[in-house]
Amino acid sequence: MELKVLESKADKLNVEVMGETHTLLNIVSEYAWDTGASQSSYIIEHPYLSQPKLIVKAKNPKKTVSDAAQLVADRSKEFRVAFDRAAKK
Repeated sequence: MELKVLESKADKLNVEVMGETHTLLNIVSEYAWDTGASQSSYIIEHPYLSQPKLIVKAKNPKKTVSDAAQLVADRSKEFRVAFDRAAKK
């Protein structure tokens, strides 16, 4: 995965995420709300010709996105543990 910071201000971060789809950007955007974002969204301008962009506004948008990514990892681990437990039944 390759990321390109398009805009980095004190209260706004705009990152292009090469090779990803709605799946990852949607969950990171959702968890950004939980970690302090005042605005969080993503856009894919054209499904075949453009890369998705994550846009986050927050007091500290870099920390907000980093914390959101950590939440994704934590919740994924919780799901894996619960799934493994359920699959053994």
